[in-house]
Amino acid sequence: MSHGKIREDKTCLNCNHQVEDRFCPHCGQENAETRQPFYYLFTHFIEDFTHYDGQFWGTLKNLLIKPGKLTSTYLEGKRQKFVPPVKLYIFVSFITFFMFALFPMIHINLSDKKDAGNHNKTSFFDKIKAAETQKILDSIKAGKNLSQEDSATVKKLNTLLSDSAEINDLKETFEMDKKIDADINFRGYKTRKSYDSATAKNPSAFDFIQIPLDHKFFELKENGVTKTEIFKNLAEKSFHNMPKALFIYLPLFAFFLWIFHNKKKWWYFDHGIFTLHYFSFLLLNILFIFLIAKLTSVIDVGFINVLLYLLIAFLSVYSMVYFFIAHHKVYHTHGAVSFIIGIILFMINFFAFMLLVICLALVSFLMIH
Repeated sequence: MSHGKIREDKTCLNCNHQVEDRFCPHCGQENAETRQPFYYLFTHFIEDFTHYDGQFWGTLKNLLIKPGKLTSTYLEGKRQKFVPPVKLYIFVSFITFFMFALFPMIHINLSDKKDAGNHNKTSFFDKIKAAETQKILDSIKAGKNLSQEDSATVKKLNTLLSDSAEINDLKETFEMDKKIDADINFRGYKTRKSYDSATAKNPSAFDFIQIPLDHKFFELKENGVTKTEIFKNLAEKSFHNMPKALFIYLPLFAFFLWIFHNKKKWWYFDHGIFTLHYFSFLLLNILFIFLIAKLTSVIDVGFINVLLYLLIAFLSVYSMVYFFIAHHKVYHTHGAVSFIIGIILFMINFFAFMLLVICLALVSFLMIH
């Protein structure tokens, strides 16, 4: 791939060795002129992006449609043809979370009111109550022998209407623009002082986890932080911590693989390569699902949306099937044995990852200011 004009001087500017061709045989630097036309910056970028020394697009193709191919090739010692596993994971992780940052994933508005003075719009909970009431009325009208069903149906309707006060309380609870009520009890205590006094008298084995979380709640309550601010900060902190959490989880995933395979035949290093490739695929797949989901919110054509949802469903299933195919092709175990080990690993990692997500949420909550 030609980048720039070759220098007439055959001495490498980087290591001072003689250069017979375009690239130095000692350090590999291209013996090109140090100053190029301005457009060279753009052409160089395009060439690097589209060619990547023939590695990038070939790596993506094999990663997506040939489960286990990259890992097997790398472990065979053929390492120049594709992008190295660590570099691939870092690149894919950067692109994925960069796209998530550009296009926020969630917009939650539990109240349909856009402002406090707008009384013409029906709230989320009012819709639930109205829909449930209408359902009961319809069931009364549709009944043929009302003598047997009236009492139970009307009783249910009366219960729904009598519970309207509780529904309104629930509605206020989920109104995100409100602060935490100063009179609200948390674990039976209204203030941090009363809580600390009680916990000092009755210590628990889980106080090292529970107390910091409870203190954070009282801190947010005393500072007058709204529920919207809490939710927004929690989402932002979790989002920023997710790449770190995934990076921490990689060696744990490889450790589970190491446990279930021959220790003499497979080194922990080998499982690490499989893990990097699999998580690179998962991140890419999640990115594709995310972008397709964004398309469904933009495109208002029923037939196209159905196709997009089917594609999302396919990618979701493929992300699970991919693991079993890649595992079988890399470790060369018998079909039934590979499937059983795959199921066990899948379940272990599912619960381990859920635990990681919970820990991430707790840490993110503690980081809210």
